[in-house]
Amino acid sequence: MPKIVEVKLPPSELEQEGVLRKRLLKQLRCEEKDLKSFRVIRRSVDARGRQPLFLLRIEAYINETYQAEPALLDQLKVVEESPEVIIVGAGPAGMFAALELIECGLKPIILERGKDVRARRKDLRAIQQFGEVNPHSNYCFGEGGAGTYSDGKLYTRSHKRGNIEKALRLFVEHGATSDILVDAHPHIGSNKLPNIVANIRETIIQYGGEVRFENHVTDFIMEDGAMKGVVVNEQEELRAKAVILATGHSARDIFYLLDQRGIHIEAKPFALGVRIEHPQPLIDKIQYGKPERDRNLPASSYRLACQVKNRGVFSFCMCPGGLVVPAATAPGELVVNGMSMSRRDSPYANSGTVVSVEVEDLAPFAKQGVFAGLAFQEAVEKKFFQYGTGGQQAPALRLPDFVHRKVSANLPGSSYIPGLYAAPVHDLLPKSIYGRLQEGVQIFGRKMKGYYTEEATVIGTESRTSSPIKIPRSRETYMHEQTSGLFPCGEGAGYAGGIISAAMDGQNVAQAVARFYQ
Repeated sequence: MPKIVEVKLPPSELEQEGVLRKRLLKQLRCEEKDLKSFRVIRRSVDARGRQPLFLLRIEAYINETYQAEPALLDQLKVVEESPEVIIVGAGPAGMFAALELIECGLKPIILERGKDVRARRKDLRAIQQFGEVNPHSNYCFGEGGAGTYSDGKLYTRSHKRGNIEKALRLFVEHGATSDILVDAHPHIGSNKLPNIVANIRETIIQYGGEVRFENHVTDFIMEDGAMKGVVVNEQEELRAKAVILATGHSARDIFYLLDQRGIHIEAKPFALGVRIEHPQPLIDKIQYGKPERDRNLPASSYRLACQVKNRGVFSFCMCPGGLVVPAATAPGELVVNGMSMSRRDSPYANSGTVVSVEVEDLAPFAKQGVFAGLAFQEAVEKKFFQYGTGGQQAPALRLPDFVHRKVSANLPGSSYIPGLYAAPVHDLLPKSIYGRLQEGVQIFGRKMKGYYTEEATVIGTESRTSSPIKIPRSRETYMHEQTSGLFPCGEGAGYAGGIISAAMDGQNVAQAVARFYQ
């Protein structure tokens, strides 16, 4: 049996295998000849002391060698002639559901309203450079979903919701670096995810599944209260015993369609606020306590949270060495998000900084019923857009000016390509959101010395943190409690909060569908 040991290394020694091996031998108290092999199974950074250290958990093999597990893809079977399952949405929930269905012997048919991952790039360029938003192809819609071009962070705290290791291994088998199996906060990067997503699509097709782009689901086929299929692009009917609905948190038309078809949905809490950008060297200096970051240390991140007037104020989707990007899904909206490339080498760090919005906070939109949260989101996004000049330039302020309700005389440099302009962000936000942010960022400044600075930029608005709608389902069957054949899945249904949690939910739902077909 292998032995598990933990070793601490300064960053300068991380890549020196000889040093690591000597430390291992000392801890194991064994001879050089007896240590046949070892592998790092966990890697994290501890920056709490005077000097940052890497914490390595190592699996050591004494008088035996490591035997790698068989590839997961070798377990797949051809399903071209198997019973079909419709999957709406080609984000991580939909794609990982498809892989799991193939393993279970069922044929997935993925319907994606957007374009394939490469064609999608032209529409992202149009948003960045010309402010043109394609409602079917943008940072949220298209192959790979919102995660493909918005960072690729794979960290999740949902360890009880599924098989994290399996999801990570599938990413590796489709081209991700094996580092994601080891790092405490794994990350792929928006420059590498497109190829990985395309490889997953090719696997699905290779084993008999289908992936159809620019296939917008415009209606559901209902018979005797059960889901029997979908209508695509208002013309083509596709039927199947089960429909997995994995459309993401921004497919608002799907929520309205569910309601029109008498399918029960519920309002749920979400969060809304701004994105705050700092110089990355400043965050490194604060977190690592050194004037310059060692070349082996990753761009540093942070996680901050507090309570203000009975609501959570917290950092969200922190992107070290990242970029702020325009994430609207329709013309007339202004939404920002964050992303990072694999090297995380941008000179900026950014994070959503948001306030929890509970259902009871939506009284002004009560007449919208279950759609009060959507109406609230849209109202804020349109207000930010309408204040501007008709493009995707974003209103912004220096952080102290935001707190003191002043319009900044000038703004720091920024990663946001469409550009920023000084504007009264404090007046554009709802009062309840602004008041809590105003107090929250000052608390953050006391918790993290150096955070509250003129060099930080507040950019509005961060509104797509999660879905304001939940599509209820049974805990046992994963099927909608009142609509047979409908399997709500992933972030849009209210059951995930990131790439890995969505992927695991897709796997769980696919297994439930397989039981439904038995």
